[in-house]
Amino acid sequence: MARTMTKKQRVLNYLSSGRNLTGSQMTRKFGVANPRATISDIREQVERYGNWAVINNGSYGGETQYALKRVVLTDPRLDANDLAELF
Repeated sequence: MARTMTKKQRVLNYLSSGRNLTGSQMTRKFGVANPRATISDIREQVERYGNWAVINNGSYGGETQYALKRVVLTDPRLDANDLAELF
């Protein structure tokens, strides 16, 4: 039995592929009625563990673009020079 993905899951998959979305794009592509609430739910879910963040990635046509970015947690004892060597 095939399981249908929810609108939130489809938006999350789209964002996790490295692409941006505006509210109107979420409505048009995925049928999301309340894009801000959907982003809020996704933000809560992905930021719970501290390794992803939902960001406002500028604007497109006057609308905020949302994106998903990986967060790198480091040792607080490292100074900036040590951190630069890691990357």
